[in-house]
Amino acid sequence: MQLVRERELKKRTLSSTQIIVLGFLGAILAGSLLLMIPAASARGIKTDFLTALFTATTSICVTGLVVVDTFSHWSFLGQLIILLLVQIGGFGVITIYSALMMAFKRSFSLRTRLLIQDYYNLDSIQGLIRFLIKVIKGSFLVEALGALLYCLIFIPRFGFLKGLWASVFNSVSAFCNAGMDVIGPSSLIEYQTDIPMNLITVFLIVSGGLGYVVWFDCLENIRKAARQKYGIRVFWRRLGEHTKLVINLTLFFLISGTLLILLFEWNNPETIGSLSLGNKILASFFQSVTFRTAGFATIPQESLTPSTCLLGFIYMFIGGSPVGTAGGVKTVTAFVVLLNVLTFIRNRSEPVVFGRSVSEKMINKANAIVMTNLFLTVALTALLMQCCPVPALSAAYEIFSATGTVGLSRGLTSSLNAAGRIIVMIGMYAGRIGPISMALFFSTSRSVKNEIKYSRGRFIVG
Repeated sequence: MQLVRERELKKRTLSSTQIIVLGFLGAILAGSLLLMIPAASARGIKTDFLTALFTATTSICVTGLVVVDTFSHWSFLGQLIILLLVQIGGFGVITIYSALMMAFKRSFSLRTRLLIQDYYNLDSIQGLIRFLIKVIKGSFLVEALGALLYCLIFIPRFGFLKGLWASVFNSVSAFCNAGMDVIGPSSLIEYQTDIPMNLITVFLIVSGGLGYVVWFDCLENIRKAARQKYGIRVFWRRLGEHTKLVINLTLFFLISGTLLILLFEWNNPETIGSLSLGNKILASFFQSVTFRTAGFATIPQESLTPSTCLLGFIYMFIGGSPVGTAGGVKTVTAFVVLLNVLTFIRNRSEPVVFGRSVSEKMINKANAIVMTNLFLTVALTALLMQCCPVPALSAAYEIFSATGTVGLSRGLTSSLNAAGRIIVMIGMYAGRIGPISMALFFSTSRSVKNEIKYSRGRFIVG
């Protein structure tokens, strides 16, 4: 009888995945209702539900695709609501909930600790609250620094109050990799050759996309290097293997993306063709950064060559690094899949990187993430083309941007019909919480282990 009660209790208890999925959904619905308040629009009239829902979704999912201009459609109240939703989306509803518990000095149950551990993909619950505090403090510190730097650009142009607001909004949006702004209708295109503007934005985007684990590992080793006075080589050796891998992958994608975009767009007069060499490199570098889930643009996306768009599909799909504000399947996930392929081709026993083996469980997880994301993206692209008469290239660009929570568009978002907007919202939502999480949400089984051992079958592949 006791066993039956325990089973019934387990059935009624939501899993960590279900809480995360429902938490994001609840935040989106609450944001939609707030954005429908007449005072939230610049004209003082009620915004229709679908537009409010789309805006709340793109804000919480830190994507940046918009059906109405953020700077003109929404009042200060509306923009403030959007900014709060972006901040919630960047942190995640679990982090916000935990921060509120700490603010009200509530104790964390074991279940809450396990929930935070699942959300950040951490190995253990030891030091979890300390990690959470460092995440919140570190994020606000970087956003504040970004806002101060932006003030040097926006206050002279817009005046103190508007310049300060634009600085705060852009800093939070860039760090959270949302790509939304309140400075005009053309993103950052008018700042294409402005070096400080480009570098400040890149700093914020990359900081959010590196991941908190990398942050704290680097900071801890910087402190040790300062105390023990050792050089860069020793510093690099003492970094964790995850940190080394993320830094290497980030540099690879930034450099390779810059070179390839420079090559593909060199003679394109509608993008960088008419710029000087230095400005061509700057614009290509920024595009390489923003492809990886940022959403800001200094180049008109509808003018990009098909080759650059194809490169964008790959970079948007991969995204940033784990345990950060970026989207996509994540750099380490894609690397593990590729490493496993190379290991098989080279006939080696196990994948190894920096002298450490990659577990079979991690390989299976990486394969599942890549395949489910790829299937979802292709399926939604086909649905969008079926529901809206749009070119295949633009449709694919829109969906890869949505599922990667990037926010770049070839001018398609605002022209979508109701069905098209719903499809894009599904892509943004699934991309933010992960298609794997969506599948687990609807899973009724509490156990993933096989209770029965089967004899090995004879199958042929390849």
